[in-house]
Amino acid sequence: MFELVLRAPQALVEPVSDALSDELDALSVSVEDADADSDAERALFGEPGMPPPAPGWDRSTLRALFATETQAEAAAAALLAQDWTGGLHLQSLADVPEQDWVRITQAQFAPVEITPDFWIVPSWHAVPPAARHVIRLDPGLAFGTGTHPTTRMCLRWLATQPPAVAGARTLDYGCGSGILAIAARLLGAGETDAVDIDPDAVRASQANARDNGVQMHTGLPDAAQGTYGLVLANILATPLKLLAPLLCGHVAPGGQLLLAGILARQAGELQAAYAAAAPAIAPLQVLDEEDGWVLMGARRGATPRD
Repeated sequence: MFELVLRAPQALVEPVSDALSDELDALSVSVEDADADSDAERALFGEPGMPPPAPGWDRSTLRALFATETQAEAAAAALLAQDWTGGLHLQSLADVPEQDWVRITQAQFAPVEITPDFWIVPSWHAVPPAARHVIRLDPGLAFGTGTHPTTRMCLRWLATQPPAVAGARTLDYGCGSGILAIAARLLGAGETDAVDIDPDAVRASQANARDNGVQMHTGLPDAAQGTYGLVLANILATPLKLLAPLLCGHVAPGGQLLLAGILARQAGELQAAYAAAAPAIAPLQVLDEEDGWVLMGARRGATPRD
C-alpha cells in the first residue's frame, strides 16, 4: 500500500478529494489541518445564532492511500498537470507496510483510570478489579475517549464532587461521544441532555449511552431547554467565549457551570467573557490543571437575584 500526501489550499480540498476518490482509485482520503500544533492552528465550529462554521482550514494536508505505487504516482501526476490545481503541492509518496490496523488501533487504547474506582474501558479490555464505576467506550468519530486531559479533568471532577452531581438535571453541551453525560448519569445525575452540532456525535452519544445502560436525551443544540443544575461544556476557548451568554442562561440558580478545552494561558480571557455575560454567576475559577490545559468552573447564586 502507498500513501500520497498533498498540501492544498482550502478551495482545492473538496475537488481534489473527490478526484482522488472518484476518478483516481484512492482507497481512502483523509484531510488534516496543515497548521495543526502551531500558532496558526484554527478550530472549525458553529453554534446557534453564531456565524456559520468555516468550510475548512486555510491549508490542509490530504493523505490518500493506494493499492500500488503506480496508482499513487499516476494520481499525483494527473492532479498536478491540471490547470485548476494551482497551489496544490506534492509532499511525499511512501510505501506503507501492511499491518493489522485493528490490532494496532486497539493497542493504543488501554483502560483509562479517572480515579482508583472509576475507569474508562474499551470493549476489548477486561474491567480492572478495583473499578466500581465503568464506562465502556471505544474510539470513534466523535471526540471523547478519556485519553485527553480536558476530558479526564471533567471526569475527575464529576467523580469527586458527588453533592454537585447527585440528582442534578444535567446538560452536556458539545457532547462528542457523550462520555461526560454518561459519566454524570452513572455517578447519580438526574435527567440529562447531551447536545452537539454534529449529527455523527449525536448518534455516537446515543449508541454509547445504550451500550452503557444509560438513559439520556440526545440531540442538536436546540434540544437543550430550560435550566440545569449542572452544565458541562468541553469544547475550545474561542467557542466557549462566544457561547458564554447561552451557557450561562442554562445554569439554574444554585447550579454549577463546568468548562474545559481551555489552555492555561486562556483562563483570563474566559474569566472576562463570563463575568460580562452573567454577573449573577460567580467568577470562573481554575479547578484543575493538566498538561497545560485547565478546568474552570463557577456556581450561580442560590436565588435568581443573587
